[in-house]
Amino acid sequence: MDMKSNIIKAVLAAVIVLLAYLVYDSINQPIKFLKERKHREAEVVQRLKDIRSVQAFFKNANGKYTSSFDSLMLYIQQGEIPVVNVIPDPNDTTFTKTINDTLGYVKVVDSLFKNHKNFKLSDLAIIPFSNGEKFEMASGEIDRGGMKVGVFEVKAPFKSYLVGLDEQTILNLVASEEAIERFPGLKVGSMTEPSTDGNWE
Repeated sequence: MDMKSNIIKAVLAAVIVLLAYLVYDSINQPIKFLKERKHREAEVVQRLKDIRSVQAFFKNANGKYTSSFDSLMLYIQQGEIPVVNVIPDPNDTTFTKTINDTLGYVKVVDSLFKNHKNFKLSDLAIIPFSNGEKFEMASGEIDRGGMKVGVFEVKAPFKSYLVGLDEQTILNLVASEEAIERFPGLKVGSMTEPSTDGNWE
């Protein structure tokens, strides 16, 4: 009888340990997912900010945005940004006018990416953590008050940069964003509004 009782106790102890682990894991899983999501999104956001910066300089140089990463990369390699010294106009008594003096030019790659560790130009088009997927990028013009305004948009879906994490949680994230008609992921710019904001801002 004692042996049977000991076996039952051992089985019950194992069941209790298993249940405790399952409860702990069910609580811990969303915390781990959120932590990893934030880590990944920080890198995706930085890449989107980099693309936005290059697009702004590209537009200044060419009069429009581009939907081609090849064009952006070529511009990064060959393009130059003016170094401008802004001083107050000595003849202006209202202290509102300035004189812009171009001192020279610096390469885009040296200006925008000099503080980026291990920067590789070929990585610019790739969504971090996505196993090599490219950002979706578009550009064009929209009409605003009878004027043509240049726009661009760059997108990274949840499914791309959260790959490898809990699939059901990703599906829930996508569904919740789509339910309120928002893009399910991170994006910068807009093809319908003259905005260069990111949806994380």
